[in-house]
Amino acid sequence: MVAQSPFAHADDRHPHDDIAIKVRGLRNAFGEQVIHDQLDLDVKMGEILGVVGGSGTGKSVLMRSIIGLQTPEEGSVEVFGVSTIGPADSEAQRDIRRRWGVLFQGGALFSTLTVAENVQVPIREYFPAIGDDLLDRIAAYKVVLAGLPANAGPKYPAELSGGMVKRAALARALALDPALLFLDEPTAGLDPISAAAFDALIRDLADTLGLTVLLITHDLDTLHSVCDRVAVLADKKVIAIGTIDELVASDHPWIAEYFTGPRGRMAAKADERRTHGADAQTEDKQR
Repeated sequence: MVAQSPFAHADDRHPHDDIAIKVRGLRNAFGEQVIHDQLDLDVKMGEILGVVGGSGTGKSVLMRSIIGLQTPEEGSVEVFGVSTIGPADSEAQRDIRRRWGVLFQGGALFSTLTVAENVQVPIREYFPAIGDDLLDRIAAYKVVLAGLPANAGPKYPAELSGGMVKRAALARALALDPALLFLDEPTAGLDPISAAAFDALIRDLADTLGLTVLLITHDLDTLHSVCDRVAVLADKKVIAIGTIDELVASDHPWIAEYFTGPRGRMAAKADERRTHGADAQTEDKQR
């Protein structure tokens, strides 16, 4: 029997609705530069959706619009059926915000706080009545859940490797037992081995905890090994969304070059090898 989370919410999974994030008619602009125009996007409950696009297509701006850090000029954004456009201090906004976790580019950890203290920040904000002993235990659990050794908790970000910083940021994103994770370039700057290990961790956490994940990435290996579907940003909107096999069949020039160019073909072959290896292991266990 799984212990009840101290942060549980009766409507966290919305079993009657299969859409976790719904974006309609989104328009973002900075001065005369229009980033998004009439952008629509649905993220299904329980899926890992990758978001790709060329430089300047507004991938991070899209994420910031969804989580309320960027106010769009037009359009609507709903997460679990609740609009995220509105006063950040309203009860409805606070309730919906505590049900997601965010891993920003570079980790965005507080440099003067230890890893454990960073993990405790969102808990202290939303549950100020929780005592220090329970805070310490929750932080220690999240640190290990994110794949860090237990002794990483008392360390400061400057004492960590790049891969450990990402995992510490992930531990903080998981602090409130979220139903939804936003990951902005989670494997950027990591070596191939560390990136592959982080990908495997995300896939495992999503499957084990039943998470919905919106993942912004340039990493083709991540797309192949982790994502259920991929949304492509171009021409100021989502021009295509589907599995990689579906996108490979697209005749859009950017999509074709991205997924079937030299790097795309290498990632596809690597994914084939991973799949064949997993199948072989399964067959060995069944013998």
